Amino acid sequence: MKQLLTIFTLLLTTSILAQKTADTKTREQVQRIFDKQIAAWNAGNLNHFMNGYWEDERLVFVGSRGPTYGYENTLKGYQKGYPTKEAMGTLKFDIIEMRQWDRKTLQVIGKFTLIRESDTPTGHFTLLLRKIKGKWVIVSDHSS
Repeated sequence: MKQLLTIFTLLLTTSILAQKTADTKTREQVQRIFDKQIAAWNAGNLNHFMNGYWEDERLVFVGSRGPTYGYENTLKGYQKGYPTKEAMGTLKFDIIEMRQWDRKTLQVIGKFTLIRESDTPTGHFTLLLRKIKGKWVIVSDHSS
């Protein structure tokens, strides 16, 4: 039992220490995704905004109503929550941290702000991105 605990502790410690700030090339690639998403949102185009997400039924989005699974269901949730350009407002992202877990896994923590005529909602998000077929895509989004 003691050996098993030692092995588990070593694996956990190695995993935690393996995280590092994403390298410049990765940061630039992911920032371009976010820039395209912001431009699409601010143009009122949810279909193009979704291009940053993994187009797969395994995509998960967690918001105030709990988890939503799948690309199409996530898009429908955005369409329901933001039916007009006015409801969408102007989106702004502030990236707080970008951590690379391994060469194909990235975690991003950030803050979003929507500037609308009647209010300015804001919140935070945690995104998990995976490099799939040579392209970074959001596979999990938890926004609150």
